[in-house]
This record gives sequence, structure tokens and C-alpha cells, in this order.
Amino acid sequence: MKKISFLLLGALITCPVIAQDYDDLATYDDESYTTTSEKSSRDTYAGIRIHRNSNIAFNFEPVGANHITLRNDNFGFGLNIGNRLTDNVKLEFETMYTITSESKESTKFDYTVWSNMLNMYLYKNYGGAVEPYVGIGVGFGGIWADIESPFIGDSSNSYFDMSFDLLTGVNFSLNEYIDLNFGFRYVNYGKVKTRKSTTHVDATEIYIGAAYKFSIFNK
Repeated sequence: MKKISFLLLGALITCPVIAQDYDDLATYDDESYTTTSEKSSRDTYAGIRIHRNSNIAFNFEPVGANHITLRNDNFGFGLNIGNRLTDNVKLEFETMYTITSESKESTKFDYTVWSNMLNMYLYKNYGGAVEPYVGIGVGFGGIWADIESPFIGDSSNSYFDMSFDLLTGVNFSLNEYIDLNFGFRYVNYGKVKTRKSTTHVDATEIYIGAAYKFSIFNK
């Protein structure tokens, strides 16, 4: 995680330099991204993200016994669609999916996590090519749990709860149609309750994604 954090920080620092080089070479027309002061006609995007959960934490709290914290590294994926509301604000809907399976202290855990977030980003565009951003999101998560434990016996349940996340990253415009982005976030997926336990789920994630830009309304 530290290496990725330093890499992301370096990308943020070099954004203006990359953007200046891009701006010197690029040409724009009425259908492409133009300048930071003029909103692009391709103001809507749809994309996919692959995220790596770094030490995703499942805090298992059985009734009448000591709690168990599972930490597992795994991968998940998400789909997103969004719109540029202004020159510096984006609004996005994102749905994410991840699973994990692990055994600890004679207990077997199987969790499936499905989260739906409404994210808002503040970003700065450099030369039409590079956009560092920060964001915050709220939504709801569905968590399915199957647990085999000597503390509570066999138990399973699904539970929907509120989720929230904090994000930061960099978006790169390859051309007028395709964007690439990478960054990291903290996300609290919520909790799931079974007959005799409660599990809280949160994670720090690294992600990389791609998006296709298009226009719904003609200007």
C-alpha cells in the first residue's frame, strides 16, 4: 500500500507537466474536450473498475464470545456511469462486487459483498488531459454471510446497510472517447447480522479503471 501511495502522490505532482506536454501537441474540435473553462460535449461516461482490497476487514462479533477480525486481500470489480455537472464537479453511480472465503479459529467464513454508491468528485483539469480528484460517496451495501462456527453453530443471512467511501486518484484522457483512471479509497460497506453474530466490513482499496465518454444531449 505504501508503494502505491507514493506512486499516486508522484502522479499528482507530475500532472501539470504531463498536461502541458499534452496541451502543446493536442488539437481540439467542437466534439472533443477543449479547455478547462469550456464544458465538453462528451459530458457523460460509462466504465469499469477493478479494485484490489488491501486488508479488507471482516470484524466478526459473536454473542457471548470474543470477536474475530479477518483480514484478507482479494479482488473485485465495479461498473460506473457518471456526468460532468460543471467544470470541476462530477456525479457518478457505481456498483461494486467482491467475495471472500477464509477459516480462522475453527470458524469458516464465506462473505459476498455488493455495494451501490453515489459518488461526487471535485477535480482539476490540466490541459484537457489530466485530472487529479478527490471524492466522497454514500449508498447502500448488501452483504451475504455463511458462517460455520463452534461459537454460534451454522448461520447464514443477508443484510442491507448504509455504505460510504472516500476517494482520491488521477484521471487520464487518452483521447476524446477514452479515459483511464487509478486511485485508492477507504470504503465502509456496512454490516451483516446473523442469528447470533454481527460482522462489520470495511476496506482500503486500490483501483484502476477505464471509461467511454459520450454525449446524451446535443449542445
